Amino acid sequence: MNATVVIPTYWAGDDACANAPGTYDHSTRLNADNPELDRCLASLEQVRDIPRIILLVVCPVSATADVSLHVREIVDAHPTLKVTVVTNTQASRIADRVAQIAPKGSGECVSLRGYGAIRNMGLACAAVLGHDAVIFLDDDETVIDADFMKRATYALGQQTRQGLPILVKSGYFYDRDGSPLAPTDKAGICHRWWTKRIEFNRWMKKALSGTRISRSNYVCGGLMALHARAFTRVAFDPFITRGEDLDYLFNMRMFGYDVWFDNEWTVRHLPPESEKRSPRFMQDVYRWYYERAKLTFAAHQKELIPVTAASLMPYPGPWISRELDDRVRKTAMVRSVFTREHEGYLRIWRHGIGEAKAYARQNAASYLRFQSFWPKIMDGLWRDAQLISILEGAE
Repeated sequence: MNATVVIPTYWAGDDACANAPGTYDHSTRLNADNPELDRCLASLEQVRDIPRIILLVVCPVSATADVSLHVREIVDAHPTLKVTVVTNTQASRIADRVAQIAPKGSGECVSLRGYGAIRNMGLACAAVLGHDAVIFLDDDETVIDADFMKRATYALGQQTRQGLPILVKSGYFYDRDGSPLAPTDKAGICHRWWTKRIEFNRWMKKALSGTRISRSNYVCGGLMALHARAFTRVAFDPFITRGEDLDYLFNMRMFGYDVWFDNEWTVRHLPPESEKRSPRFMQDVYRWYYERAKLTFAAHQKELIPVTAASLMPYPGPWISRELDDRVRKTAMVRSVFTREHEGYLRIWRHGIGEAKAYARQNAASYLRFQSFWPKIMDGLWRDAQLISILEGAE
């Protein structure tokens, strides 16, 4: 198997950008003392048979030169690794080629902007370089096992005893305390309607105690393996604001595939603290309203398999059910009163919910329109000679 490890790494152009509530969970400052990327790459140096690493450098276009230079310095500090650095410069060339292949269906759906589009850029780069397996890893994770790649590719591309193909699988992570479960110590009214920890933990405990490979209701985007038979057919959704990893599981099911859970494939997750929580909550509001509208629309398409809340119990079914409306309204209101981010949550309650619903209605069919072009895009990018030279020049 000709695999590659794809790592998105998020950077701010300056301190002002880093402190602003942005699109992503965290962006590393240029002057950061211990950047997550350096720690991640250091952990990969211990891995046996580590393949090419494709590094997707996400940053403001205006900061491309400075960020690229700094990222290259970090990469050069790990000379045993073969790293292809993809910045806005290389990504724009790939996006141009995508627009040529599918002029009516691309837009910014394959780019270094937006979680789903960034994942698609990783798949595009893998296709250009002829890799038949993609292992996604996040830069705020560290590898804790020298057999990481052996575990990553275990069973990938094979079949279950029932003859079902294993084309996408997820591992899981340990947190700072060494636990694979979500913390349940966040109680109180602010989390009463906006927590999935209990449902998630119930599912996770069952998955951890079962066979090594089992059918999954969960995807850890920072630890995800995709075979080319999946990623050349099914794209990530560039229209979702966050949660593109779990959304990929929904997409796979719509097209008749399963995503699998490997309970022996792990990493350690060490994310930085988030300074403001209301922007992330707003993204989640957009995410779940959009998800529900998209799945409702898809359920009425004859060629697709319906993905229902009932089929996703105990997690994440409730989040695409009718429960969502109450959860959003009550959480926004109590947080506008009982947290320091009064204005942020109050604005969500007054205006954000309506805006999210409007976005969901307007874009319910957007993913499926883009998805209809995806196999053609992948076929057109596969081993493209001109793009190979561009990417290999970035090593």
